[in-house]
Amino acid sequence: MKEQILIVEDQFVEAEDLRLLLEQAGYGVTGIARSVPQALEMVKDKRPDFVLLDIFLKGKQTGIDLAKLLAIDNIPFVYLSANSNEEVLNAAKQTHPYGFIVKPYRKKDLLVTLEIARYRRAHSVEAKYYREIELRKILKTIISGTGTWPQKLLAVTSALQSYIPFDFLVAGFDNLRQPHFKGMCFLRIGFDEYQMIGAQELTTITGKPIEELIALQGGSPPVQQAVYYDDEAFKNICRQPSLRQLFADTFQLRSNLEMPMSILDRKSFSFCLYSRRPDAYSTEQVELFERVQFSLIQTIEHLLHGEIMEEATSLPAATTTTESTHTQKGFEGIVGKSHLLLHVFDHITQAAPSDTSVLILGESGTGKEKIANCLHNLSARKGKPFIKLNCAALPATLIESELFGHEKGAFTGAHERRIGKFERADKGTIFLDEIGEMPMELQVKLLRVLQEREIERVGGRDTIKVDVRFIAATNKNLEKEVAEGRFRLDLYYRLNVFPITLPALRDRKEDIPALAYHFMNHYSHKAGKKISGLSEQVLLKMMAYNWPGNIRELEHLIERSVLLAKGTIIEEILLPTVEKMEGTAVAEDAALKTIVENERDYILSVLRKCHGRIWGAGAAAEILNINPSTLKSKMKKLGIKKEYIK
Repeated sequence: MKEQILIVEDQFVEAEDLRLLLEQAGYGVTGIARSVPQALEMVKDKRPDFVLLDIFLKGKQTGIDLAKLLAIDNIPFVYLSANSNEEVLNAAKQTHPYGFIVKPYRKKDLLVTLEIARYRRAHSVEAKYYREIELRKILKTIISGTGTWPQKLLAVTSALQSYIPFDFLVAGFDNLRQPHFKGMCFLRIGFDEYQMIGAQELTTITGKPIEELIALQGGSPPVQQAVYYDDEAFKNICRQPSLRQLFADTFQLRSNLEMPMSILDRKSFSFCLYSRRPDAYSTEQVELFERVQFSLIQTIEHLLHGEIMEEATSLPAATTTTESTHTQKGFEGIVGKSHLLLHVFDHITQAAPSDTSVLILGESGTGKEKIANCLHNLSARKGKPFIKLNCAALPATLIESELFGHEKGAFTGAHERRIGKFERADKGTIFLDEIGEMPMELQVKLLRVLQEREIERVGGRDTIKVDVRFIAATNKNLEKEVAEGRFRLDLYYRLNVFPITLPALRDRKEDIPALAYHFMNHYSHKAGKKISGLSEQVLLKMMAYNWPGNIRELEHLIERSVLLAKGTIIEEILLPTVEKMEGTAVAEDAALKTIVENERDYILSVLRKCHGRIWGAGAAAEILNINPSTLKSKMKKLGIKKEYIK
């Protein structure tokens, strides 16, 4: 017998119809609930494998309320609802369902959606198990490796990043009063680059003496078990003065995951992870921590007990480093270090090694094709064919032939056999750009390829097996397209196994200077011009603009500005004047918040190029065109120590 399913539906006729359909297909039905309280009682009595869940139910609580509780219990669910407008879909999407069936539905729609949900569930469980094993292996390697206490703690931090992403991590800050305090903070400044911050350096950055930090620590009562706080909950716990509030205000943090541990005669040693995104953490990360907690405790105890601890006691507690444990190879051509872009990098590294289908979402001009290139280049299929097709660039009558190929004489003008994109991509990857533009009749055929991994040429009779990895991209809201009947629900869930959403440029404005200089260098070299920079006025204008065309628009404007530049500095940029004043004010506000980070990144990049040299010809001070003593003052203010520049 297949999975046992609980039906949560308050319409008697529809619920009974569902029960009959499921039992005919070999599924078991644990019961039919009419409301959320009744469903919870049935779950308690007999835990189902899946829940079919109507959104609008009798009583005060909705199906979405029940879904949140099911997620906590790790019970997968599929929504079914007659109301499929965009607002409902967005609310339902936040609960991470395994499928969505729109009423009225056919029996085939129901069974296909359940099959997809089973596949996604199995893949999810397998992926979690594999990731836990990998994390434990990494922690064992850290124990047996060499290095100082800060270096090994950095290695543990870097390992956690791949499994529970963060922008700021606080490790072992439980007891600031202890004479041999070894806690450290790690601020993420690159894909795998971290600024290491000890207690002394934290006083410099925040302007608060160590006594005040100790007092603030008392404002955060210790937690006994792992817990997370999303946007609103995090704001609430940050109302009282505490270290948590200080970290949030200093580093612009919006969500938090607390991971307490008892080590060394029941002393506490917590990992506190923070993110600049409002919804970075969920019960999934809490469960992962609970499963690997013992391995983490063992690792920290070994590090604190080992000889490396003795060596570390003579080292300064606070250092700044950009030491890396991973390589950025595979992300060539993608410029920026904003936390939203780094989050995309994290998703790429998670998705690339497997053959899972990936759906890249984002506005036009955000760089979806570059992300597809990264996924292919970081996968085991690198070196194999990488075939691209823009579904919006061809008429509907030609897309089928392009994808599947055709036999000679299949239609007028087919003078010879043609091999399609799928056959050419065999053993490699196929990238379907603008998948939202694909005609409905072709969506059915694409679904078959995804399910059966076989194709038929137009005009052919034989089926051809293909081994391809699917990557699709769209700038459309596919949930809205599904709701309005322009995109198949079953195809959407087949493609949406691992979604990656690219941020708009207006949401990652701290990357604009780096992108602008990147394009300036490229196009000035291409045009044979010696352009060395952009004026402050130009940078301010770019930071205030809303960029509806995203990176593509920025690139074209910089190219034009390079061609129009009369000297070595770009003094003017011809931005459209359609943005609203209030939007400009908000943008300028955002620019001011990130100016220190931009300055720090720029100084670090120059120092690296000069191998840490400050004085002399070709050294950092000369390149930056400032006095060496001024540069040293800036480095001290920004927490940059010359001896740690790599």
